[in-house]
Amino acid sequence: MLRIGLTGGMGAGKSTVARALVDLGAVLIDADAIAREVVAPGTPGLAALVEAFGEQILCADGSLDRPALAAVAFADDVSRGKLNAITHPLVGARTAELIGDAAADAIVVQDIPLLVENGLAPLMQLVVVVGAEEQTRLRRLVEHRGVDEADARARIAAQATDDQRRAVADVWLDNNGAPEVIQAQVRNLWEQRLVPFERNQRDGVRARAAYELVTDPEWDVQARRLIARLHLACGAAAVRIDHVGSTAVHGLPAKDIIDIQVTVPDLATAESLTGTLTAAGFPLAANVTHDNPKPGPDDPDGTDLDLWGKRLHGNADPGRPANIHLRVQDSPGQRFALDLRDWLRADDSARAEYLAVKRGAELAAAGLDVDAAGAAYYGVKEPWFDAVYPVVTQWARARA
Repeated sequence: MLRIGLTGGMGAGKSTVARALVDLGAVLIDADAIAREVVAPGTPGLAALVEAFGEQILCADGSLDRPALAAVAFADDVSRGKLNAITHPLVGARTAELIGDAAADAIVVQDIPLLVENGLAPLMQLVVVVGAEEQTRLRRLVEHRGVDEADARARIAAQATDDQRRAVADVWLDNNGAPEVIQAQVRNLWEQRLVPFERNQRDGVRARAAYELVTDPEWDVQARRLIARLHLACGAAAVRIDHVGSTAVHGLPAKDIIDIQVTVPDLATAESLTGTLTAAGFPLAANVTHDNPKPGPDDPDGTDLDLWGKRLHGNADPGRPANIHLRVQDSPGQRFALDLRDWLRADDSARAEYLAVKRGAELAAAGLDVDAAGAAYYGVKEPWFDAVYPVVTQWARARA
């Protein structure tokens, strides 16, 4: 299934978006609703809170008096920690139960108000943030929810900033306009990205990018989000994870596909990650087992496929194509990916030369179908890689 994180500041309209996604077919898991459910009357959660904080946190009918709980539980860090130790595992267990009950092809939307504040973005395959200007949010809170303006301002100030939310947002939905505007954005998101993403993941299909050169100032931020998800998926099996390739070189036009290198101790480790990465939305390209060998000290003829072995995964998200290269630490391919990136960053003339080659590759691929375009594009680029490999290697050794 596909796991989507939905968040936004108070008054931004997150609930409106959640309802629209449910109407389109999403399975909604509401963190606030779960937090209330696990401490409802008669639950072990409420009993644990009473044992920890006393009977004074109960209303006359035996339900939880939330203001009374807040008064004691947020009085100091120890009390807050005690509250979290009781409620967080219960919320986590119930969330996991609801996710487990969803269909295998479900698009699960987790509505989490504090997703950014609690650092939960890497757990999601896509993060959707609903945004609105502060004055718009204040007006909605005061006029539609009856919140005192001073209280509304204080609550907004206590939450994550828009900059913090934008840093984790794969999708930003602007909800400053009329209701029909946000409804159209949600419908487009569902049809153009979420449904194809889920289908690609289920079918093991990697998203592809056109063989056209573009520039995007967001590539580095997008790569950081992918790397955070990959760190979580790979755990200790990853020695390091890096943004490589043309999109890692500021200002260099490139195909709109981000290259990420996951360095592993050996290929057996890479293969052990196949299931985990596939489940996380990064299906395997089973036909790719090595990079193009190049002559070097360890392989004078440039024919040792094992020395250049790797495993390749791709992002199933059609809105953010990415190649995930799993290479062995200190293998020629692993070193070349890092050294080429750094060389291009450091050398203006090398960058200009590479761009000229890429323009030629773009021209060669123009007007062809996907497979033929790929063959034409890389048919132009690979000879250049072969030619600069010894230059890049010597440059890297001189810097070491």
